[in-house]
Amino acid sequence: MNIGIIGAGSWGIALSVLLEKNGHKVTVWSALPEEIDMLNEKREHEQKLPGVKLKEDISFSKDLEATIKDNEMLVLAVPSPFIRSTCKSMKPYVKEGQIIVSVAKGIEDETLMTLSEVIEQEIPQAQVTVMCGPSHAEEVGRGIPTTIVVGAHKRKTAETVQNAFMNESFRVYTSPDMLGMEIGSALKNVVALAAGTADGLGYGDNTKAALITRGIAEITRLGTAMGGKAETFAGLTGIGDLIVTCASMHSRNRRAGILIGQGKSMEEAMAEVKMVVEGVYSAKAALKLACKYNVELPIIEQVNLVLFEGKNPAEAVRDLMIRDKKIEIGEGFDE
Repeated sequence: MNIGIIGAGSWGIALSVLLEKNGHKVTVWSALPEEIDMLNEKREHEQKLPGVKLKEDISFSKDLEATIKDNEMLVLAVPSPFIRSTCKSMKPYVKEGQIIVSVAKGIEDETLMTLSEVIEQEIPQAQVTVMCGPSHAEEVGRGIPTTIVVGAHKRKTAETVQNAFMNESFRVYTSPDMLGMEIGSALKNVVALAAGTADGLGYGDNTKAALITRGIAEITRLGTAMGGKAETFAGLTGIGDLIVTCASMHSRNRRAGILIGQGKSMEEAMAEVKMVVEGVYSAKAALKLACKYNVELPIIEQVNLVLFEGKNPAEAVRDLMIRDKKIEIGEGFDE
């Protein structure tokens, strides 16, 4: 296939390598002309994906119209804060039924819409799919075995994307639960900020395990209240994605959390990471959704207090520990 990638960050570049390896003709577009010049000259994104060499068959373009019109499938790989503005620019050139694969993670703070809902609102003529799961660009770009999920409204559309991406090192599953997938992939970044903060405070494996397991409980609670399927949160785009994001130093959210735990402000941590920390943008939206659906999210609530109200991270952990006593499994006790 001819495939256009909208966005030349680490994920867009890693997927360009994967898709070129699968035999597709790939064109990558960036809103930054200097980024395209650098990629054409060096055939490597030294800042965002160092060490991953880009073959001459991968094209880099400053022409958004041509990147869209000349390709059968589009991969939308810009950071979540720029999804709506990018879609507005794309809309005039997208053909009826053209497939857009959204690989960004987040919830739009102003509208509380998932990113696929934003894309569908701005580009209604497209067939919108989502792709997420435990997958760091740094590893996908190097061909390290990875599993991921494609979500779509129609089975045929999901299978088309599955066939385009799948190879011996990149296994792709399909799902109709786009909502559940996107809630899991957005909120795991918020929990990863908490996990990183615990690391920065010097806490250990016990704390990390608690944050991961109670974090997925919060994500599942909200996701199912919104209409997502419980099995989604037990799978690759739920607990799988949460584990990899909380545990890996590839995770920009965990790295930002470590810096916050060490005493840096949210703004200082984001500046040092030098990449978009998606969890910061999803944290407020998650709390608004919790209010809307009357769901309790204590970890995500404390993350918001640390990020936006200057709460001391150690105090946030203490307040989580001394909450009212709770039941994990309520039925089955002998009376």
